[in-house]
Amino acid sequence: MTARSTIDDADGAASPTVSGVADRGRPGATERLAGFLDQAWRPVALLAVLFAGWWAVTAAELVEPYLVPSPGDTLRAITERPEYFLDNTLVTTYETVLGFVIAAAVGVLAAVVMVYSSTIEKTLYPLLLFAQVIPKIAIAPLFVVWLGFGLEPKVVVAVLMAFFPVVISMVTGLKSIDPEMLELSATMGASPAQTFWKIRFPASLPHLFAGLKIAATMAVTGAVVGEFVGANEGLGFVILQANGNLDTPVLFAGLIVMSLLGVALFVLVEVAEYFLLPWHASRRSNASATTF
Repeated sequence: MTARSTIDDADGAASPTVSGVADRGRPGATERLAGFLDQAWRPVALLAVLFAGWWAVTAAELVEPYLVPSPGDTLRAITERPEYFLDNTLVTTYETVLGFVIAAAVGVLAAVVMVYSSTIEKTLYPLLLFAQVIPKIAIAPLFVVWLGFGLEPKVVVAVLMAFFPVVISMVTGLKSIDPEMLELSATMGASPAQTFWKIRFPASLPHLFAGLKIAATMAVTGAVVGEFVGANEGLGFVILQANGNLDTPVLFAGLIVMSLLGVALFVLVEVAEYFLLPWHASRRSNASATTF
């Protein structure tokens, strides 16, 4: 056997493997659906068990209805006043989304400035930590006094709630770059701007999305907290009014709708991550911490 035939045989033997690797790509729709169902049935089963336990406790009258309403009464509270819940949910959604977007934009900008300036980082970081540990429910009345009963105080509280996880995750992502990669970029003559957009920023996106998922749920809490202290509409107003009237079905319904809103925003961020970061390990089909 000649050397040439040996090389050809080796290439022929290796080509199926190479082709197999090249053909793998992203999983198909069927595989993604199967992976989603495999991940979703556990939380769905847990929710079903909790719902069944809730129904059993109320059906057996182990607690008074004014303390814990039945699932039927809670659902009936929504179906009897759908416009009431829809209008107030839209108000809270608008406040939440606006606060989340502002927190994400300002948080990313602040993180970039802190990473590129150690002086600013040493100055701002303690202040950010100090602001984070202050209970927002304690300072929310101040924003009502300063800004009135309109949209502004709710958005401010939502921004404060969502800002910290965005900043911390983005700073961590920007600092997690391999120093050798930065040295290689400098050796090849890349400018600081090119290094940021081609290396630092893409590598920080997984950390950023992790922070955005937390921020999305925290923004809902912030908007509702802002509504607690001064509002005449929104889910916080619904919950507060139902609590004052001892209307527990409406109270439970408001809490459930608020939870669903937070879950929906979390899933939206996860969908954005799915399409923007298909290359990251967290998006592989065997990742267990993802929704998709």
